[in-house]
Amino acid sequence: MASYSFDYFCQKIKAQAKNMHDRERPSFEDSNNVTVQRCFFAYEFAKDFVEGKTTADIGCADGYGTQYLADYTLATIGIDYSEVTVSEANRKHAHKKNLTFKSGSVPPIPLESESVEVVTAFQFIEHIQDRLGFIKEAYRVLKPGGTFLCSTPNAKMSIARNPFHVHEYTFDEMQKEISSVFESYEIQGVQGNEIVNKYYEDNAKWAKKILRLDPLGIHKMIPASWLVKPYNFLTSLMRKELKEENTDTLNITTKDFYLTKDRLDFTWDIFVIAKKK
Repeated sequence: MASYSFDYFCQKIKAQAKNMHDRERPSFEDSNNVTVQRCFFAYEFAKDFVEGKTTADIGCADGYGTQYLADYTLATIGIDYSEVTVSEANRKHAHKKNLTFKSGSVPPIPLESESVEVVTAFQFIEHIQDRLGFIKEAYRVLKPGGTFLCSTPNAKMSIARNPFHVHEYTFDEMQKEISSVFESYEIQGVQGNEIVNKYYEDNAKWAKKILRLDPLGIHKMIPASWLVKPYNFLTSLMRKELKEENTDTLNITTKDFYLTKDRLDFTWDIFVIAKKK
């Protein structure tokens, strides 16, 4: 692993600041392959739940996963807070006639009550303030017998603060909130195989090395907006280095992830399957 000075990071962050974004969005470079596959695993798992049904995908970004669902659904609507992103998604996926996109700051979900059969929200709930309100909204828009599928990072496996995340859940926290809205639910963990887990072990070592530059933990105290540019830069740098050190990560696919009920606190994501009676 290369060695970097604090001045080096400051210079690089400043130089690349104009290229940084104010929100967390999918990134499809080779160096980000593991994260992409981890996220897309949820969409592939959702296939059997959405087939032939009306589906709403919340926090859809440019629709990279939403368009996949539309290949199996009766109708799919993707919802994202950014009007620009929604406009781009509608243009990009216009050839899929059963797929539309709509902008809205969630909650509330901009849909009628009992209007869809499945609600998906993958890597979304950690980004919003009123998370319980969102869960209640998912319940509201579902038809009786409908399914809510939700994934979110497991807080106990996070090493450093992500400035885009308002709150990361533990399994206990998620169980408490889901059970307050849905009577029928199941919570599992998203885990990876040995190659995946080796990548995240290297990821953690890299992150801990950077955190040594902040021995007082100041990054946990300052406004999240101050961290966006350095976080984006350092994350990109880390993933590029890890790709160069271990090219096996380029071969990782969604098949290298799976759901489990074992050792949940050591899984990467929390995965919720909730039913509306």
